[in-house]
Amino acid sequence: MNYNDEKNIFVLTHPLIQHKISMLRDKKTGTNEFRKLVEEIAVLEGYEALSDLPLEEVEVETPIEKCRTPFIAGRKLAVVPVLRAGLGMVPGILALTPTAKVGHIGLYRDEVTHKPVEYYCKLPKPISERTIIVLDPMLATGGSAADAISQVKAHGGVKIKFMCIIAAPEGIKVLHEAHPDVQIYIGHVDRQLNKDAYICPGLGDAGDRIFGTK
Repeated sequence: MNYNDEKNIFVLTHPLIQHKISMLRDKKTGTNEFRKLVEEIAVLEGYEALSDLPLEEVEVETPIEKCRTPFIAGRKLAVVPVLRAGLGMVPGILALTPTAKVGHIGLYRDEVTHKPVEYYCKLPKPISERTIIVLDPMLATGGSAADAISQVKAHGGVKIKFMCIIAAPEGIKVLHEAHPDVQIYIGHVDRQLNKDAYICPGLGDAGDRIFGTK
């Protein structure tokens, strides 16, 4: 399926993104390198996801003369990682937009039902005035992402983007059907979910590999 023909679904095919994702997949990639790769991929994906930020012209004085030149309008951006794996992508987005506010949404997946369980939500205020980027490296069943975005909307969020590194077709379908208004940015679409709801071929548990836990 060509997801880029679907409204608000963007699969990013840049060679640097694909190369770094391949390095992430390797089980021999250690925690430090894995963490750095996640951050670098977030920078590259963020460059694409933020391409529609509004601009306004502001007067500055160069060493030669005064001129009007474009700046990002308002600078009202919120970065919201889904705990805990989403934290690994935050430094990459902040490298692009260091003045962005950061919120957090805490979810974990029930090992039996594979459904998300909420335990924390703290968002910048007023969230309704901000462009919001929800971050989670893995879009597997889509339940956690859809629930996180529902929480953002319940708090007044309107302009929302979702960024992940790897997605399963099942998760894309669930998220897009639940929130067709949300722009979804994906580094790579993998084959499918297995019986334990892990992405195949995937890269394992992103949170464990980012933080060195098992």
